[in-house]
Amino acid sequence: MGVAASTSMRSSSHPAPSDSPPDEQPRQPRASGSRTCSASRAPPRRGGCTRAATYHGAVPSLSATARLRLWTWGAPIGVTLLALILRLQNLGTPSSLMFDETFYVKDAWTLANLGYEGQWPKGYSDDTFNAGDPWGYTTDPQYVAHPPLGKWLIAIGMALFGPSNTFGWRFSVAIAGTIAVLLLFFIAKRLFHSPLLATIAAGFFAIDGHAIVLSRLSLLDNFLMLFGLLGFGAILLDRESRERRLDTWFMLRPHPVDSPHPPIFGPALLWRPWLIAAGLAFGLMSGVKWSGIYYLVGFLAYVVITDYLARRSRGIRYSLIGGIRTIPVALVSTVPIALAAYLATFSGWFLSTNGYDRNWIAKGGERWTGLTAWVPDAIQNLWHWHASIYAFHTGLSVTHPYATPAILWPLLARPTQIYYRGSATGQNGCQFNYCAEIVWSIANPILWWASVACALFLVYLLFRRRDWRIGLILAGIGAGYLPWLAYPTRTMFQFYAIVFEPYLFLAAVYVIGLLLGLVGPQPAPERAPIYRRIVIVFLILVVAVSAFFYPMWTGMQVPFWFWQIHVWSPTWV
Repeated sequence: MGVAASTSMRSSSHPAPSDSPPDEQPRQPRASGSRTCSASRAPPRRGGCTRAATYHGAVPSLSATARLRLWTWGAPIGVTLLALILRLQNLGTPSSLMFDETFYVKDAWTLANLGYEGQWPKGYSDDTFNAGDPWGYTTDPQYVAHPPLGKWLIAIGMALFGPSNTFGWRFSVAIAGTIAVLLLFFIAKRLFHSPLLATIAAGFFAIDGHAIVLSRLSLLDNFLMLFGLLGFGAILLDRESRERRLDTWFMLRPHPVDSPHPPIFGPALLWRPWLIAAGLAFGLMSGVKWSGIYYLVGFLAYVVITDYLARRSRGIRYSLIGGIRTIPVALVSTVPIALAAYLATFSGWFLSTNGYDRNWIAKGGERWTGLTAWVPDAIQNLWHWHASIYAFHTGLSVTHPYATPAILWPLLARPTQIYYRGSATGQNGCQFNYCAEIVWSIANPILWWASVACALFLVYLLFRRRDWRIGLILAGIGAGYLPWLAYPTRTMFQFYAIVFEPYLFLAAVYVIGLLLGLVGPQPAPERAPIYRRIVIVFLILVVAVSAFFYPMWTGMQVPFWFWQIHVWSPTWV
């Protein structure tokens, strides 16, 4: 008997799993084929269903096959090319270090040459670096507050195009942002089994202002987001694997599912390769910024909770104990590989003889004693440096004109102005009374506010519909947002939200799927045309607003009045 048949038999005598989508209303066949399941064949890899090769009983025409192929290949290629163009267009403009590029670009260059972050003399200015002289650094180590992986990735672009090329400074972040768009497409497709919804999700990310600006600026946050998205995708694949293995285990049990001998704990599921992949991704994420640890911890909790729910929904007698047994499996699968990946990002520091605190013990630092005396000096030196980094981050509270507490991020209350240059007529090519060149890290306001509203709606919907997709999306948002609320006085910025922005867009696409009948039950026939029109108008409005704001995201020279009409709130300037 196939797994699909077993699943069908189980659902007839037991309720649907609590972390699985609720039963949906039957849908009318669509031109691209309807999803069908057969109890007589083993399920394919993705979801146990196959695309039917009929439309109202007829073999599809070549045009129908071509349309399906276009969705399958054309949609991800098209949206990725759009993202690439929007990110690479005039990437070297402005041709100067912007915002915290003054730290990360110069740190990246010294990493590439020294293996650790070197100091720059006090008399060395950004203007000197902008003018094409990147050789002013010294071999003295520089104290830095973030791990090195993001700066190593920035250094790749500088190695390819030269340290004096502003395009090279930002090339790596642009590629990372483009890859994230493609990755979000495939994640959304796995979540919703709809190329249309996947295209909308990736399209949102391709044209949003936060995503565009942080893909054109050599900061660390874009890399943080990308590794987090990779880990999220691995968690999604682990969940699919777990569901298949649980179904197979039930099918092979000696007693029928509805027998008076329910399973006690269920299978241990010790081998979880996708959890290992998630641990690797979250370890690398932490190697960019420590906030990656929030994703590791958050999704470990998610795995344990959903494992328990999956066992309980299948009638396992001691499902709670079975869920608790998942804890050591999840820890062993993720934490060692995450720690190894994190330490690997410090390879240059380990191999050097002059990195920051590399010789702390040799210079008089107190070596550990007792049970920890066996720990190598290099690890003790690294720990001492990390202790100072932790103290720095927990005590960081300085005044900045664009600092924004996390509680205000959902309102888009204070977007960060990265760069500004004003020019009078005839100056810097200005042909108006006064011109402005701005790089403004502000999300598409309509898309942002709508996505936040959809995420809040999903919180409500989670208690009404036991759809695992809602829980997974909210876990991605929560891991990136909620920890920041614990530090209300710490200096932080709106653009930190880029790390959970992809999941906000998944929340928006989930609601769009509800309106279109692609997620959950079909809407009432009399309401379906209205919902379609709402979605179409919303998509057109999002595209129009992105086109309107694009000059503000990319530093184009515009009349000053054009900049002023983008300021929709007095808190934005």
